[in-house]
Amino acid sequence: MKSKILSIILVGVSTFTFAQSNMNLGIRAGVLSAGMRGDAVNNLSNLLDFSQGMVTPVNRTGFFAGAYTNIPVSENLFVEPAIYYAQKGYELRGALNLKGLSFLGINAKAQLQSQYIDIPVLLKYNMGGIQLFAGPQVSYLMQADLRTTAGVLGFNVIDKKIDATNQFNRWDAGITAGVGFNLSNNINIMASYDYGLTKVDANRNTSAYNNAIKLGIGFKF
Repeated sequence: MKSKILSIILVGVSTFTFAQSNMNLGIRAGVLSAGMRGDAVNNLSNLLDFSQGMVTPVNRTGFFAGAYTNIPVSENLFVEPAIYYAQKGYELRGALNLKGLSFLGINAKAQLQSQYIDIPVLLKYNMGGIQLFAGPQVSYLMQADLRTTAGVLGFNVIDKKIDATNQFNRWDAGITAGVGFNLSNNINIMASYDYGLTKVDANRNTSAYNNAIKLGIGFKF
């Protein structure tokens, strides 16, 4: 896997160097909704069905930001390598409506807070201001924290964070695809979906993969 990742990065760097005289540089930032899919998550959801809705799995909302460049291949076709900082993860939320004690408003939350560096290399086709794009993406996990909180009557009684980085695979690979639109010559918006292909656990024994929806705005220099 590492050799494949290095090959992808080298191809991206070679393309970038070869066409740098014609490239356009830009920055982009936005929000994302991250989650996971796979057998482990499905099994967890099935178990939670017996909790009568007291505990539910939800996506984690975060942000991403970074830089990109457009390298023209033809009049309407571009290669777009980019590098982004992205907040990903997963969340479990619960409101424990215990019989006779519902007035206490007891709630709990467990959140996986992952910080990644995403490096997509996209093939982008421009159709009169609208762009369709897709391509591979390599991601590196910088940090993963597990935060657990619990509260009663609106007050937090438990708030604990532990470093869980070693429990996860540092490298992730996947594909991303989406659509963009030029608001002007310099400003653009985009929406994309990241589909992870690498198991996220360190030993790769659990079938769980990263997913994310990104909505962003970019500025081209």
